[in-house]
Amino acid sequence: MEVATRRFVYSTLGRAHKRLGNSIGYPEKLDNLKLITDLNGTITERIAELAAVEFNLGEPSAGNGDLGRVRESLKHFIRDWSADGAAERERIFQPILDVLKLVDESERPGKRILVPGSGLGRLAWDVSQLGFDTTANELSFFMNLAFRFLLSPETTTSIEEHTLRPYGHWFSHQRSNESLFRAIRFPDAIPRQGPTFRVVEADFLTLKPPPSGNPSKFVWSKSDPDVGQAGYDYIVTLFFIDTSLNVFATMEHIYSLLHPGGTWINFGPLLWTSGGHAKVELSLDEVIRAAEEIGFIIQDGDATAGGFKGRRTVECEYTGDPNAMMRWIYKAEFWVATKSK
Repeated sequence: MEVATRRFVYSTLGRAHKRLGNSIGYPEKLDNLKLITDLNGTITERIAELAAVEFNLGEPSAGNGDLGRVRESLKHFIRDWSADGAAERERIFQPILDVLKLVDESERPGKRILVPGSGLGRLAWDVSQLGFDTTANELSFFMNLAFRFLLSPETTTSIEEHTLRPYGHWFSHQRSNESLFRAIRFPDAIPRQGPTFRVVEADFLTLKPPPSGNPSKFVWSKSDPDVGQAGYDYIVTLFFIDTSLNVFATMEHIYSLLHPGGTWINFGPLLWTSGGHAKVELSLDEVIRAAEEIGFIIQDGDATAGGFKGRRTVECEYTGDPNAMMRWIYKAEFWVATKSK
């Protein structure tokens, strides 16, 4: 549909301008758009086929209203699971990982970490690779189905097995057609669920604290009784709290899921993205004050002198195209907060 629309619009040019467009190869550019749309479609079709099998669905289908969400998921393959996304990941993951690396390696297997709003799961996976017992939590099935595509040995078996042209649908701010249509391979690591890495596909606000006992034997279920609950040692939120319909409820639930003395690590902006339905849209000062009213103690160390837990602002991008003529820069806020004992 998109290719047909672009071709129709191009056909409305006058003869002289159409001749000019032909001379610089614009029709071939539209041909390439059709080609990369079909190539990207092989990935989305395999994701839909996997979903149909795992959920016992009928013939998969999608409407045009889903295109934006699908393309967002495809770009997350690149941000989270390709070598091309490594620099962006390092910028936003490293402050979080630096704090977690302060935990002695011998103690990590006994520490439970929850990563809500985990998207395609790379941060949660990297946390688990440090030796922590890690739970990734995501509600969006656009993200969950894409992550299942990586987790399943039926669809992903080797490094850089798959190829996407993730930027080809956005003609603005492009330096060349070669850059626009470039192919990027993924994944650069093979994630798998196991005793210390699990994915919970559910609304964050429905989650319960994990029970006491061996973390590796914990299996989350909506029907788990509220007995023997120990809570998480860490909850890590990355570009998450501003997706809340009610950020007060989100922060209260983070607090309730932590055990006394547990730690909340946050990194992200305040781009309130609830489609205009958010009950409150707070400033940063208001978020911090609300967190403190709930009971959190915000760490206030010196981030410039090796104090990894110090609150600070970090400039970063989110699923950006490093080759583009435009950059969208967030001034994201990083903080470490402790639940009072």
